[in-house]
Amino acid sequence: MNKLTKIIGLLIAIAFLVGLATTLTRSMMIGFLDVMPVYILMGIAIFMMIYEAFFDKKN
Repeated sequence: MNKLTKIIGLLIAIAFLVGLATTLTRSMMIGFLDVMPVYILMGIAIFMMIYEAFFDKKN
């Protein structure tokens, strides 16, 4: 049950972050290179969430 809750929470958070990053590319005034730092930060945030949820076993 705990692992299922983690997976559902991660999927919702990842969907939100990816949706947030992709809405920036819809504008004609914003180029791909302008949004590249956002994609990098979103990738780092998603990796950190997954690592903390499944691989960080300090408890």
